Amino acid sequence: MTTEISTSVTRPVAVELTPPSATAWSPRQSAELYQIQGWGEGFFAINDKGHVTVRPDRSPQREVDLYDVVAGLEERGIQTPVLLAFNDLLATRIRDIHDAFRQAIKENEYRGRFCSVYPIKANQQYHLVEQLMASGQSYDVGLEAGSKPELLAVLGLTADGVDRLIVCNGFKEERYIRHVMLATKLGRRIIPVIENIRELELILEQAQAYGVRPRIGVRINLSVKGAGRWRHSSGSKAKFGLTIPSVLEVVQRLRKCEMLDCLQLVHCHMGSQIHDIKVVNAGVSELARLYVELVKLGAGLKYVDIGGGLGVDYHGSQTRHEFSTNYSLCEYAGNVVYRLMAVCDDAHVPHPTIVTESGRAMVSHQSVLVFNVVSAHRLDDYGLPRQLEKTFGRVDVPRPLEDLLEACQNVCDTRMLECFHDATQAHEEALTLFNFGHLSLEQRGLADRLFWATCLKIRRRMREMKSIPEELLKLEYRLSDTYFCNLSVFQSLPDIWAIDQVFPMLPIHRLNEEPTREGTLADLTCDSDGKIDHFVARQDVRQSLRLHELRDGEPYYLAAFLVGAYQETLGDLHNLFGDTNVVHIKMDQQWGWSLEQVVEGDTVKQVLGYLQYDVNRLYQAIRHDCERSVRAGRMTISESRMMLSAYQRGLAGYTYLE
Repeated sequence: MTTEISTSVTRPVAVELTPPSATAWSPRQSAELYQIQGWGEGFFAINDKGHVTVRPDRSPQREVDLYDVVAGLEERGIQTPVLLAFNDLLATRIRDIHDAFRQAIKENEYRGRFCSVYPIKANQQYHLVEQLMASGQSYDVGLEAGSKPELLAVLGLTADGVDRLIVCNGFKEERYIRHVMLATKLGRRIIPVIENIRELELILEQAQAYGVRPRIGVRINLSVKGAGRWRHSSGSKAKFGLTIPSVLEVVQRLRKCEMLDCLQLVHCHMGSQIHDIKVVNAGVSELARLYVELVKLGAGLKYVDIGGGLGVDYHGSQTRHEFSTNYSLCEYAGNVVYRLMAVCDDAHVPHPTIVTESGRAMVSHQSVLVFNVVSAHRLDDYGLPRQLEKTFGRVDVPRPLEDLLEACQNVCDTRMLECFHDATQAHEEALTLFNFGHLSLEQRGLADRLFWATCLKIRRRMREMKSIPEELLKLEYRLSDTYFCNLSVFQSLPDIWAIDQVFPMLPIHRLNEEPTREGTLADLTCDSDGKIDHFVARQDVRQSLRLHELRDGEPYYLAAFLVGAYQETLGDLHNLFGDTNVVHIKMDQQWGWSLEQVVEGDTVKQVLGYLQYDVNRLYQAIRHDCERSVRAGRMTISESRMMLSAYQRGLAGYTYLE
């Protein structure tokens, strides 16, 4: 439901152990801790109140306080979890990409143009695509469709008379091609990209049937190997694209039909989230050579489409880490323009229009997922009993428990590793005795308490040391708290579960206080994979996140950043947790920010309907059950009415905790 508002897997490394500071904690220290400058691209900061702010155009004078936004939404009855979409930030990202290419074109005296095409698979949400088209109109931003449903959506979205480039990828059957031909007759600048020879035959048949001379593209499998998790997008075993012999067959077939001038676009895809600029350079150079050779063969090529791949620095390290990039946007644009120009000039071939399909780079930054923490589990909540030594002296205690007590008492700087080994061995022996019936449940509980107490003492001393034995570094993760959060990883952050994606995460408030806890995050689902234990760190990835102590009666909000690409449409209904609330926010000169659109999250009734449940029948079944209970004397009529009312409210309510 939409409401219009007019006013508006990587290898973990050890945690960097930092002892609690004796001085006051500052927002600047929080910014350094969570590496906001590394991944934020100037869009995010922390203000003097310790709140995360969003700067849609990077200006400190125009920023939005995330905590104030969440408070304002709750006053309006819009609860967390909520996905905040910043329309002005989206416009800035589009401008960034076009400015980078325009500058590169100017510096290199490139004689072609640049055109970005948004692949709607990156995020098909209607309001986002609508906003992107409005923001990108002055930059000639086009759209890409990768399936028949996406094509039909794109055709409807582009019925405004504005001339935009439309690129059609993916497998195509007869009806798909027919839509393309009819769109051509409507005046659309639309190019179907041939993925296999059969598609060429369909294009020729439909073109003849409708009397059009279509623009045609061809996707070529490069020999260059990709990089990162999507490195298999190119090469001999790539899912899409033609081999060189197949490309030559396309040329011969079009020449025979006197339609070689219709071949206007050459396309490749080197992979998504390319983290190494060397791969980009090699791929563009190879595609440029293919372009000039096809021009020499008589093809009417006007566009060189280098596909997607422009990476997002989720990690913030500007390195070859698979969730980072070792290049800037300006370097990317400069290298693409220069390498394509150099090959064309050497061959005395006209410079083509450069097309990119960088959906991830366009939309990742504009979305922030905010969710609240429900509770936390802490190992140091389980202290040791009082007068423990007297208890040991009065009863016959199994040897492993005595060893555990001794290890706990003897922890010191010079014996930390020894005590850890002794405690680990004794704890394992205690578990074995319990499993064979030689240890009572109370003794088993005491063994656990002694072991964790020993580990906690070791950790406290570790934080004051500069040199720490490698074996002890894993303790920080083992002893970390579990913060239970009001969200579903599978619905809102599916890439964390599917590919161990790392998204920047941090609290959106209390950042003028030192975070003294280490925690991992768990969602509401009953699935053991519904957790987050990979976080941004200066070195590779850390397994826990610095967090604050929870306060009774006070909400604690966390946020995941750079989640605008792929997460929404890849999410599933695990445990029937549905779509979250989505709020589109726009900068407002008078109020600072305002709501442009609110897309309400799924209700319980809606998600049950997705799976063919008839909620009316469910309600009637509960009504009949209540009547039976009244007749049997188990329930009063008043209680029956309360039950039915609660059931109705539950069906109409948010699928998340309210």
